[in-house]
Parts: sequence; structure tokens; C-alpha cells
Amino acid sequence: MLSPMMTPTSSSPQPASPDIAANLQAVRHTIRDAVRNAGRKAGSVELVAVSKFQPATSVEAALQAGQRLFGENRVQEAAAKFPALRQAWPDLQLHLIGSLQTNKAVEACRIADMIESLDRPALADALEKAAQKTGRLPDLLVQINTGSEPQKSGVLLSEADAFIDMCQQRFGDRLRGLMAIPPAHEDPAPHFTCLAELGRRHGLDTLSMGMSADYPAAIAAGATLVRVGSAIFGARPPPTS
Repeated sequence: MLSPMMTPTSSSPQPASPDIAANLQAVRHTIRDAVRNAGRKAGSVELVAVSKFQPATSVEAALQAGQRLFGENRVQEAAAKFPALRQAWPDLQLHLIGSLQTNKAVEACRIADMIESLDRPALADALEKAAQKTGRLPDLLVQINTGSEPQKSGVLLSEADAFIDMCQQRFGDRLRGLMAIPPAHEDPAPHFTCLAELGRRHGLDTLSMGMSADYPAAIAAGATLVRVGSAIFGARPPPTS
């Protein structure tokens, strides 16, 4: 909960945190440079500010600095932070980027503008039912496990084509593209290239790939969304239970 001094509906908001504002500016400059170096059109890459585990006051500081697109891992955390913030910033956009439990599908459909982690038939079933219940279906990305890592969510590459085809038939143009998180200790570039090729094969032009340590390489490979957290907000505080 926001304290009364930091409520986003205050008539005289506090100035943005200098660190968050400066960090956002630096990340935006890096994105622009990477887009230019890749010979891509200006404005073709959007920044998702990953605010998971960050307090609402830090999100508000980023909003005051002009950021409008945020990523959260947990539905319950997003539901606690963002409804109040949206009262003051109605153009705020929220992406759910973490593994989504099927029992959270209804709340996810209510609060998210995009779900980036569609990764299994059971979740597709749950989202379809949740959309019928709520009358609202966010945009969707299929998460691909490009490194076949057992500890990670995502569709295996061997199953990706069939799953993407099924989701396109089921969700139509609500399925916008693909998302991936490359293995931490491998060169991410081949994984970014793999995701881009998979997207082209299915006519999907939204690619969410690249994080604080590697987003320029993701942009070079065709990313349209980059998910940046620590480079904006600093070290991530420990999660609360």
C-alpha cells in the first residue's frame, strides 16, 4: 500500500527519484543507440521496466520520469501495486512476465495488458475460461525455453511450432508474439536469433527478449520489447512472502 504522503492521486506529487530518472534516461539512450546501430527504425523497441519486488514508490518515481510500461512476475504483487497507480496514470501498461499459475488466470485477465508467459495447454485453457468470465483477454506472448532448461518455464523448441499453431487458432490476433529468457551462462545471441526466426516462421512480430545485462544484443537480433529491471531500479530487494 502507498502511504498517504506518496499516494499517486496527490495534487502535488513528489519529484521523481534522481537515480531512477537518471537510470531510465541512460537505458533509453542505450536502446536508441542499439536501434540505430542495428539499422532499425527509431521507436521500434519498447522498454518494459521490470518492477517486481520494488515498492510502489519506486514505480511512481519511474512514472514521474515518463515510464509507462512495467513488468511484474506475480499477479498478487501487481494487483496490490497497480490499481491505485492507474488512477493517476491511466495510460500505464502492465505486463505479467513471470510463470503464471492457472488459478491466477482470472485475476491476470483483469489486471494485465499483456501476459508474456503462456507456456502450456493447461494455461491456455485457463486463460480462455478466464476471458469468458471477465469479458477481457490481454495480449499474449508464448514463452519459449530456448535453452531446454528444466528449472525454467517455457515451451521446448521441439514442441514450439505445434503449440504456437494451437494458440494462434485459439486466440487469433491476441497472440502477438514470443518471449524467451536465455540461459544465464551462455552467449544469449544465438537464443535471440532462434526466437526471432521462430517468430518470423509464424508471422509473429512481437519479440520480448533481452534484460539488463544483454538487451543491446537482443535489439540487434530483432527484439521489440526489452525487460530491464536492475539497470533502472538498482539491486532488487528481497521478495516478501
